[in-house]
Amino acid sequence: MKSAGSSTFGRKAVAHLRKVDPVLAQVIERVGRYRGWPESGGTHFDAVARSIVFQQLSGKAAGTIHGRFHGLYGGRPPLPSELATTPDERLREVGLSRQKSAYLKDLGARVASGELPIETLHELSDEEIVAALTQVKGIGRWTAQMFLMFRLGRPDVLPDLDLGIQKGIQRAYRLRKLPTPERVKKIGAKWAPYRTVASWYLWRYLDTALTVPRSSG
Repeated sequence: MKSAGSSTFGRKAVAHLRKVDPVLAQVIERVGRYRGWPESGGTHFDAVARSIVFQQLSGKAAGTIHGRFHGLYGGRPPLPSELATTPDERLREVGLSRQKSAYLKDLGARVASGELPIETLHELSDEEIVAALTQVKGIGRWTAQMFLMFRLGRPDVLPDLDLGIQKGIQRAYRLRKLPTPERVKKIGAKWAPYRTVASWYLWRYLDTALTVPRSSG
């Protein structure tokens, strides 16, 4: 996966977003230059397993459990066949819930059997990848979209179920209520084919709202 940080792609995307949406243009002005995300190492399988471990946990707690998870396999990510045959009790011992243990083993089994050709997913379209990943227990559309964005660097993904995106749109557009996923998609339609870049800006914009000091006046 290639980072699109300050590349020609990034400049072209920002120019398009400024042109098609005056509201997002103000967000871009506030946030500054598009930097994208750092490249991720490891395999596609490792990335999906990690996303399962991190579900519904704070970064620090998830990182600790993820480290212990790798510790079961000598400090490295497991092979799909290893994960599929790991006893539930061992996974529970490192802090994984019963549910997540089942999700991880389902992922390992599907990949080991060839049912999910995970290391060639990048050859598929966005929708085909979402359809393939959501066959795995515990992986929904949001997780699949995060894989598309952070792992594969796909340029036109809008995670309409993401609370941060919803809050960013609410703030930028001064909406009284959080937008529904349907409204997120409707507002974001004009951002295509660079909805991933727009999402990056909305997340960063939300961050600026949390870091700006309050006036003492």
